[in-house]
Amino acid sequence: MDPDPLLSRATGYTTLAAGTEAVAELEIKRSRFLAVLRRAGTEAEARALVEELRRSSHDARHHCSAFVLGPDRDVQRSSDDGEPAGTAGLPMLEALVLRRTGTAAGGADVTDLSDVSAVVVRWFGGTLLGAGGLVRAYSDAVSQALDGAQLVRPRRQRLYRLPASHADAGRIENELRATGLTVLGTSYGAAGAELGLALPDDDAALAAAHSRVAALTAGTGVLHPDGVDWVDSPAAPPA
Repeated sequence: MDPDPLLSRATGYTTLAAGTEAVAELEIKRSRFLAVLRRAGTEAEARALVEELRRSSHDARHHCSAFVLGPDRDVQRSSDDGEPAGTAGLPMLEALVLRRTGTAAGGADVTDLSDVSAVVVRWFGGTLLGAGGLVRAYSDAVSQALDGAQLVRPRRQRLYRLPASHADAGRIENELRATGLTVLGTSYGAAGAELGLALPDDDAALAAAHSRVAALTAGTGVLHPDGVDWVDSPAAPPA
């Protein structure tokens, strides 16, 4: 069973941008390796990529796969799909799990890539590569695909609704955005407008947001809780 991401211990992680695909192709001793990576939030979504490539590349000998799921990376799976044990799926999984996505305070590497499904399709070229050659090929194929991937950083956010008058909604939205708050949009109805906000799941940040709203609305604006969700933000490149 896939873990509930809203019960995660993590408040953020790195993944592929929704709707994007990362691809790389290698040729080693006439064997062709095609790596395809996509975002996946569940095991079903991760395995769907494997089945899709089996159908579209049915002439290939191997469709090896690996995926890591959940903000805490609780789910990790890999498959060698007929290659010698440990020479394909595990190196692919390690390329995902050990991928450096940033630098933490103190200089330590951040390795928090998740919700990614990777498949490497191999067309055998007639020459055996040996265990070491296979490990390098499958690992390099995933790593090179990640080099060109568009990454984002989902952060756990508390959602709020902020009622406002039609006359004030545009000004409040612009000023909230200018302070760095995430405004999901503004809806307009007969009785007035309502702004949707996503605020960091952090007590200090929430207190600061309440203070900003109070200042912008002369104390009349009230934030109404509207649940918790993960919201994508741009991922800074590793330093």
